[in-house]
Amino acid sequence: MLATISAAAAAGISVAAAAAFALSAPALADPPPTAPYPTPRTPSPPSDYDAPFKNTVNGFGIYAPQDQLAWMGKISCDRINRGLDTDPYKSADFIQHNLPRGTTQGQAFQFLGAAIDHYCPNQTAFIQNAGQH
Repeated sequence: MLATISAAAAAGISVAAAAAFALSAPALADPPPTAPYPTPRTPSPPSDYDAPFKNTVNGFGIYAPQDQLAWMGKISCDRINRGLDTDPYKSADFIQHNLPRGTTQGQAFQFLGAAIDHYCPNQTAFIQNAGQH
């Protein structure tokens, strides 16, 4: 004689079986390696090329996250290299409008000088032309 079970009981059994299977999975994993364990290497910290630039512009009173400051410096150099900014005043205007509110024109020129010095020293003459306008 076959016994019948209700749908609820069948669902409960399948849930219990799934839970038992899920809980048993870690026991099937490979055991950790035996000694001698390899000595973990501590990686040396990456050189932080943008940190000196951030420190320089912080000295001018310009504060923003390091990645934002570096991005602005690199974009400024890219705009100069592509000829988008044809003179330092256009570069400083772009910088002033994209740095934190309250950045002065003087700070924008300081930022531009630091960006050129750090990220595109081949454009030193570009900033030197500011005095000729």
